[in-house]
Amino acid sequence: MRAAVIVFPGSNCDRDLAVAFEQAGFEVDMVWHKDAALPQGIDIVGVPGGFSYGDYLRCGAIAAQSPICKAVVEHTDRGGYAVGICNGFQILTETGILPGALLRNAGLKYICKTVGLKVETSDSAFTQGYNAGDVLGIPIAHHDGNYFADDGTLSSLRDQDRIAFTYTENPNGSVGDIAGILSENRRVLGMMPHPERAADEGHGGTDGTALFRALSGVLTPA
Repeated sequence: MRAAVIVFPGSNCDRDLAVAFEQAGFEVDMVWHKDAALPQGIDIVGVPGGFSYGDYLRCGAIAAQSPICKAVVEHTDRGGYAVGICNGFQILTETGILPGALLRNAGLKYICKTVGLKVETSDSAFTQGYNAGDVLGIPIAHHDGNYFADDGTLSSLRDQDRIAFTYTENPNGSVGDIAGILSENRRVLGMMPHPERAADEGHGGTDGTALFRALSGVLTPA
């Protein structure tokens, strides 16, 4: 199993994400944003958290124009798996891989704390290690994590069971308490909380571990 972790100027969770993948059994390639192609044989792409390009324009907007993002779009268009966390979620919406947008937090303040995260569906490669209704303790660290989508998009997300996670106590104003969503084919996950920061007992919690272990089971070559 091979994972590619994309690295942008300003990424600061790329190593954490790589370690979480490695602990779940993946071989990890770190891929610089100026590369025009993903390495051969990649099973899943991880787009990490951080502040790509310093969030100078709009979170994820500049990163979405990097050469590697065209390859990531092509990868997901072919049915490839991808996960975008925090800034990575913002980038996935900016590329159009996932719908909606991430706005400034309702309180206009940066938030960094552990929150309650409710699993809304176990019907995906990312969430099958949990039961729907489970409540996890997962850290957040963001200034622009307020998920927004129009009514039609929200209806589609709900009707197709594509809301992966919601907040038990909404920290940022996200519509419908949404903390993570799935693509139409359920092979792409975007989420604002950081499961890679809850995948090691030394970091204070392991509630994110099942996400990476579930992926390793699904993506194991036959």
